[in-house]
Amino acid sequence: MSHDAHPTTIRILLADDHALVRRGVRLILDREPDLEVVAEAGDGAEAIAMARTHEVDLAVLDIAMPRFTGLQAARELAAVRPGVRILMLTMHDNEQYLFQALKAGASGYVLKSVADRDLVAACRAAMRDEPFLYPGAVTALIRNYLDRVRDGEEAPEQLLTPREEEVLKLVAEGHSSKEIAELLFISVKTVQRHRENLLHKLGLRDRLDLTRYAIRAGLVEP
Repeated sequence: MSHDAHPTTIRILLADDHALVRRGVRLILDREPDLEVVAEAGDGAEAIAMARTHEVDLAVLDIAMPRFTGLQAARELAAVRPGVRILMLTMHDNEQYLFQALKAGASGYVLKSVADRDLVAACRAAMRDEPFLYPGAVTALIRNYLDRVRDGEEAPEQLLTPREEEVLKLVAEGHSSKEIAELLFISVKTVQRHRENLLHKLGLRDRLDLTRYAIRAGLVEP
């Protein structure tokens, strides 16, 4: 395998009950040199069976499937293949689904209507352990967050350096480490170190948490 031109191919399990949707999604994914669909399923139960027999890095699951929804499959997959990343594919721009998907362990939520634009980026983000959400989903999370803040969840006191604050603001606005490095004239490594420090200092887990914190601290507009 070490002679493979692309040793870091992301192996994908694709589950959707519509064969046409599967074919379309597969075309989008297989066009990319680092993405490969290695298993397909027509429902959640089949997806779990496939995950047992195939080495997969990432599962792209339709939320609404017969027999076993994508949400149920996501929870089950975490048990069958710990470490497998999960993306939800959905027709619905629906807040309820979004929160359930995140609770079920999905690291991204992609609308089918813009899959040709968003799906590849979402797959790569998932493999980097970065959340991927379409803009409407971010708005929903922020709204939910602000409601919780209003109900008395207080912002921790200021403990960031001005540079960390700049990095935090840019992360919250959705810029990549590379873009932040260019904007601040520092190396990508330095940006990543700042991100790590921010997460550590603020006791947060990921970019979503950072974004919520930045909004709460008044660094970015909700």
